[in-house]
Parts: sequence; structure tokens; C-alpha cells
Amino acid sequence: MINIILSGANGKMGQVIANLVSGDPDIKIRAGFDKNTVENNTFPVYALPSEYTGAADCIIDFSHPDAFNPLLEYALERKLPTVFATTGLSESQIKRLQEASCFIPVFYSANMSLGVNLLIDLAKRAEQALGDDFDLEIEERHHHRKVDAPSGTALAIANAISENSNREYEYIYDRHSVSQKRGKNEIGMHSVRGGTIVGEHTVIFAGNDEIIEIKHTALSRDIFASGAVRAAKFIKDKPAGLYSMNDLLG
Repeated sequence: MINIILSGANGKMGQVIANLVSGDPDIKIRAGFDKNTVENNTFPVYALPSEYTGAADCIIDFSHPDAFNPLLEYALERKLPTVFATTGLSESQIKRLQEASCFIPVFYSANMSLGVNLLIDLAKRAEQALGDDFDLEIEERHHHRKVDAPSGTALAIANAISENSNREYEYIYDRHSVSQKRGKNEIGMHSVRGGTIVGEHTVIFAGNDEIIEIKHTALSRDIFASGAVRAAKFIKDKPAGLYSMNDLLG
């Protein structure tokens, strides 16, 4: 049995996780953290992490970057493995995650979907195989309530390709103010916001007379919840360190 603390318990993803694990005999959510402390499930919800001192083996965080600092301090104080699935973390917050991983197991991924992480791997391979003859663009689509753009996943795709490449890529987020032809080392990043789109990411390789697209579409939030739960089971007994979907997928 794994005793979980769920940060962001009353958010959309928090509720998806609560519903997902309700029938899992191997996991029990002992407490939730959320600025909204209404108890929508069978576990208590606290506004501040410091208010809960009960049983815990791991934290799953699907909250907001504003809640990051007190949650990380709480995890370090209690020596709790933590799965950080919140998007939109700043560079300084990600650096703090890396520093914290010297003392506790930290699982961090910009996207908890197994399919998205497979897309990232395929995109890296494609870039290596296609080389300089293809232009690279990334398009992401999300619901109209998403506040960050481009998405953390789109940036993770671009970063993974850049780190795996011999080319010095430049990210281009907006073309309307630039009257010049496209550079060979650009990665164009495009964001669409509308309706209830859960998440869609397309990596486009455009060459002479041919186009290759690698695409992932999320049809529900269950895939992110499932990935986070798998990550929690994975790091529960791991030594201190920084883990990602690459470690989970082997």
C-alpha cells in the first residue's frame, strides 16, 4: 500500500487522479493540498502542506507554480519522494528541483503521458535521420483555459531535439513582426487555444516536396493521471535523484 498526498487535489487533474485510484488496492490518498479546501472525496484537504503530519509515502503534484515553494520545502522536510507534474515551472524552479533531488527522489516530466514521451523519442530519431534538408516546426493545441504558451510539452520536445542534435537551434515563437525568410536552424513554435482541447502536439518536418508529421492527441486527462500514478509507484523506494519518463520507460 502506498500512502499518497495529492497536491492540487481539487483541480481538474487532482479529481481525475482521485477517481482513478479509488479502485486501486495498492494506493490510498491520505490527504490533499489545495487553496480550495472543500472535501470532494474521502480524504481531508488542507490549504497549507504544513497542516498535515499524517502518513505519507509519496506526493503527487498537479497544482500551480505558485504552490511550488512550500510544497518542495515540505517534501524535503519530510524526506518524501515527489512526482512533480505541474506545468509552467520557471527555470529557477526547475533548478530547485534538481538541487532537491540530491536529498529526495524527484520525478519530473513536462508531460506524464507515455505516448507523448514516445513522440519525443521518435522526434529525436527523425531529426537525426533527416538532417539539414528538413525544416522543423512544432504546433500545440490546448483548451482555452490554459495560461502558458507554448506548452511545457512543446518546449520539452524542442529541448530534447536540440540537446540530441549537432545543430544550434533557435526557437521562434512569433513571425508576424519579422519580414524575412525562415532560417535553417529555427524551430518554429505555434500555440492554439480553444474549446476543450485536452492536448495535441505535432512535430512537423518539412522538406523539398515531402512533409513528415509525428503527432500525439490526448483524448482525456486520464492518460496524464495514469502516468503520474505509475511514476509514484516507481519512485516510492528509489534513492535520492532526479527521475523522468525515460527512467520509467526503461
